[in-house]
Amino acid sequence: MPMISKILIANRGEIALRVLRACKELGIACVVVHSTADADAMHVRLADESVCIGPPPSRDSYLNIHQIVAACEITGADAVHPGYGFLSENAKFADILDAHGITFIGPTAEHIRIMGDKITAKQTAQELGIPVVPGSDGEVKTEEDALKTAAEIGYPVLIKATAGGGGRGMKVAKSEADVIEAWSTARTEAAAAFGNDAVYMEKYLGKPRHIEIQVFGDGEGNAIHLGERDCSLQRRHQKVWEEANSPALNVEQRMKIGEICASAMRKLKYRGAGTIEFLYENGEFYFIEMNTRIQVEHPVTEMVTGIDLVQEQIRVASGGGLSVTQDEVHFSGHAIECRINAEDPRTFVPSPGTLTYFHTPGGLGVRVDSGAYQGYKIPPYYDSMIGKLIVHGRTRVECMMRLRRALDEFVVDGINTTLPLFQDLVSNQDIANGDYDIHWLEHYLANNPAA
Repeated sequence: MPMISKILIANRGEIALRVLRACKELGIACVVVHSTADADAMHVRLADESVCIGPPPSRDSYLNIHQIVAACEITGADAVHPGYGFLSENAKFADILDAHGITFIGPTAEHIRIMGDKITAKQTAQELGIPVVPGSDGEVKTEEDALKTAAEIGYPVLIKATAGGGGRGMKVAKSEADVIEAWSTARTEAAAAFGNDAVYMEKYLGKPRHIEIQVFGDGEGNAIHLGERDCSLQRRHQKVWEEANSPALNVEQRMKIGEICASAMRKLKYRGAGTIEFLYENGEFYFIEMNTRIQVEHPVTEMVTGIDLVQEQIRVASGGGLSVTQDEVHFSGHAIECRINAEDPRTFVPSPGTLTYFHTPGGLGVRVDSGAYQGYKIPPYYDSMIGKLIVHGRTRVECMMRLRRALDEFVVDGINTTLPLFQDLVSNQDIANGDYDIHWLEHYLANNPAA
């Protein structure tokens, strides 16, 4: 296999460390870039080489394409792994790397563009045979279009920004009056957040789950799926707790939707890791979007399949193809991931600061992905996630018991974290039963403000 010789990791925090570990296990030299705020970060300490690319603000460092390309040229890196967030789904970045003869460890710029626009992504999904939510054929440009489309779909409806994410530019409408207001508000929010005021409309589902399918393609027409993840526990459209396999699906449903997604990726000749996200209600799947990168929650898939997804990304980008066929993918046991954030566990207000004590749990089936350490100062400039606790068990019950034990062992002092929230959730009967949807956590928090 023609291996890449040196990878530059264009990210920070736990994902930078995760990619670094994959590089070392493959025997590939790695370079990390960092802002001045991250000079003492763990991935910087462990990398073969590091390059400071700017001051703390992301726009001046981790989003500075010129500086990252210059770092590649200075260090001789022949590939870039973008992690997630930042430039991971930036088609322009992929194009620029290609123009400089640097391998982008991800899909083609064309596929990033197709899936980056939600209207185009939905149309493409339909063409590829992926089930979609009933909705507008494209952008809803006028109030009249909005009212007509809502009447055709049936209330309630959801108005969403075509370039959206994180819940911005997203409004629910239950009546004609709501549609007029929501259409206008969503466009204003979308323009402010994304520089694009285009919106579209979908049927609003009452109590859906958020199910996503992990796919991998070699870019030559071969593709597989690695099962699903249930990411229904969310706050403000941000995932909090993820698990594989979903408590809501059986083996037949899993393999059916998985093959639909893998088949679509074969037709598309998709390259690398991707995640196809669905709302799931009453036995039906409805496509939401596709993420053309590694996901924060990828470890739960690794735990139930035994496949290193980041190494697989590197292997595919090197031209080595997929390491397994669909028949060789086997699912074993159950895994749950909790995102440990430097936030107040109830108000979710960020809590940057110095970690005066940091002790992670261990034992069979327990994994912690984190770049944090005792004495580390969490900067206020970036995402507040300081680590991920991932637990695996032979059954979901065993996994939940192991998670409860691991959460009790996890100690972080000096800042507020979301650990107490997970200690509450792991003891909740609805969670134990796997009986929750995408609205469950918001309702729980509203009804248990001091729990």
